[in-house]
Amino acid sequence: MKKILVLIVASLFIFGCGKKEKKINIGVTQIIEHPALDAAVVGFKEALADEGYTEDKVNIEIQNAQGDFGVAQTIASSFVQEKKDLILAVSTPSAQSVFNVTKKIPLLITAVTDPQAVGLVGDNITGTSDMAPIEKQIKLMEALLPSAKKIGFLYNTSEENSRVFLKKMKEIAEPQGFEIVEKGVTNINEVGQAIDVLLDEIDVLYTPSDNVVTASMSLISNRAAEKNIPIITSDGAQFEAGALATEAIDFKKLGYQTGKMAARVLKGEKPSDMPIETLKDTKLMINEEMAKKFNVVIPKELKNKLN
Repeated sequence: MKKILVLIVASLFIFGCGKKEKKINIGVTQIIEHPALDAAVVGFKEALADEGYTEDKVNIEIQNAQGDFGVAQTIASSFVQEKKDLILAVSTPSAQSVFNVTKKIPLLITAVTDPQAVGLVGDNITGTSDMAPIEKQIKLMEALLPSAKKIGFLYNTSEENSRVFLKKMKEIAEPQGFEIVEKGVTNINEVGQAIDVLLDEIDVLYTPSDNVVTASMSLISNRAAEKNIPIITSDGAQFEAGALATEAIDFKKLGYQTGKMAARVLKGEKPSDMPIETLKDTKLMINEEMAKKFNVVIPKELKNKLN
């Protein structure tokens, strides 16, 4: 009898010591592939690793809907069925898709302009907003293009995120004497025709953090250059595609901040106790070669900020 007990204890000890710790499973759903959203995911993963959630402890499954809201809903449903420990939703459509199917799994959101305005409020939600510093961007526009009065605003009418953006833009710009000339599209295939019409009616083009617009920035910037219309963008990724200037948030830093919040949730904090955060730091970016092309004089105080 003693021999049997010793064998059982020894077996339990051996198998117990060899048991691997269960990995944490995180699902990442992204509405479309473009530099800003990609950078947010990179920052998110880096923050988790810095908090000790390295690849040996965490499985991160990344799914991209390629701009299709129906696919985003399918991704969300699959993550819920797989009982992910936490879900990161990158963009408003992706966040809405997840929130529609779960009110229990912790949902971290990023690259969402105004979560409250689009109904992303619940006990399982927290994360970061990518609301652009529109006040700073209007001041930048005034400093670089003092004669500009008609601002073009191209956006996807299917994105609630962008409608919120447009409303805020009007609230800030119109009292300062600007006229907002808006042009809506419903998909990426409509961008070419819409931008051609819009560019004939404006002095400067403003591009919001809209997924369809961001994915089309190469086309937009080329058409604007042909019409000699400068572009002020809402974010750095759009700026890199051929704009004159922006003062914007860094999406990688925004994703990193979201990852830090996710680590807090994984350690036991409740999302309901964590308010949505924004990124306070902004970066001034001016394409000096393009400024010369448009005969734009960069004020000394802005040049000093660039150095």
